[in-house]
Amino acid sequence: MLNHSRRHLIKAMTYTGAGILAGSSVLAHGQPLNTQNAEGTGMPKLKGNINHSVSRWTYGSLTIEELCQTVKSLGFNAIDLVGPEDWPVLKQYGIDSSMCNGAEIGLEDGFIHPQHHDELVERYLAHIDLVADAGYRNLICFSGNARGMGRQEGLENAVKGLQRILPHAEKRGVTIFMELFNSKVDHPDYMADNSAWGIELCQALNSPHFSLLYDIYHMQINEGDIIHTIQQYHHYFGHYHTAGVPGRHEIDHTQELNYAAIARAIRETGFDGYLAQEFIPTPKSRAGKIASLRQAIEICDI
Repeated sequence: MLNHSRRHLIKAMTYTGAGILAGSSVLAHGQPLNTQNAEGTGMPKLKGNINHSVSRWTYGSLTIEELCQTVKSLGFNAIDLVGPEDWPVLKQYGIDSSMCNGAEIGLEDGFIHPQHHDELVERYLAHIDLVADAGYRNLICFSGNARGMGRQEGLENAVKGLQRILPHAEKRGVTIFMELFNSKVDHPDYMADNSAWGIELCQALNSPHFSLLYDIYHMQINEGDIIHTIQQYHHYFGHYHTAGVPGRHEIDHTQELNYAAIARAIRETGFDGYLAQEFIPTPKSRAGKIASLRQAIEICDI
């Protein structure tokens, strides 16, 4: 159900051609803004050590405008996985599209599949321009499902496909991020299901404009050893996602990960990118869901 929900929302936010967003942005090239809390919310002023964000699809019950208002009220300035059709609203509120999406075909059909390379290259070259023209800098991609393909073959195929778009990404100042998913629970057969494979891909591409989106929830399920992995290989991780394990819900005391310690470890590496909340809130009310987000931000605001 969770897989279907995310696929549905990503598809709904896919590149539609909307995006006449050239011109200067209050967020020059997507740089994080200084966090300032809104008065009267009771939310403590954020410390400024972590650049916070939240994934759009996990708060799909809110309109994009409502989510922007929520984000501002909680004192941060970024939303993940937003496509071009919603960028004008983000700009209205001075909010960064911290991880852009919409160029992908889907989660299962990615860069390990040569038969999709021509379509992916066409879509990504166009989307890189949209992202850059809007003043943003991060764009997501996916490996796709193995479907019997060996890991080495998948790696070589991904390198060939991504090499066709990285020169343009470098020219436009955009970084392409491949997200790591777990293949045990949420995304069976997904190729990029461990940090070692992703790191090898980064090494083969050897580009400052290619990085990994290290999803803490997914990697806890598939391999564990989160803090040590971050400490050892943080230079390959340019973006982070959170969620509680098990269940992908709140990151509080009801789950097994210590997110305050993880956020501290991330900060100690000198990381200056985004840590985005991607848990599915359990409360049924709007107020309860916002309270869950507030709690998550406070936990990670080390």
